[in-house]
Amino acid sequence: MAETKYESKITSAPCPAAQIYGVLSNMQNLERVKDMIPQDKVQEMTIEPDRVRLKVDGLAQKITIAIVDRIENDTIKFGAEGIPMDANFWIQLKELSPVDTRIKLTVKADIPFMFKMMLDKKLQQGLDQAAEMLAQFPYGQWN
Repeated sequence: MAETKYESKITSAPCPAAQIYGVLSNMQNLERVKDMIPQDKVQEMTIEPDRVRLKVDGLAQKITIAIVDRIENDTIKFGAEGIPMDANFWIQLKELSPVDTRIKLTVKADIPFMFKMMLDKKLQQGLDQAAEMLAQFPYGQWN
């Protein structure tokens, strides 16, 4: 296995970093969008301020995604447990002005070589799509 790093494209959200950080640094905010998650893919979701436990279709055990580090209005770092590889993920925020905060997502994972070639493109596309989605989210309505 080799540690692989994926970085999203940098996106721009039209609000201050503090608004974005306030929403994303509390995992209990997932309660508001829980009904949008496909029930055939994710079951048994338990949400706490710093972690989410869930059963994902195709995995034998529950996985946990937890916030492992925070730098206020700057970075939120997540770790994952219960997946078949070591992985972590973080969201970086850089406020250029109160109406322009840049967002970048990064994933580091120990992916077995035989899967790396199959997953590279999909992981990069998924990361870029997630960054776009986070940039368009209505953070001001959630604070």
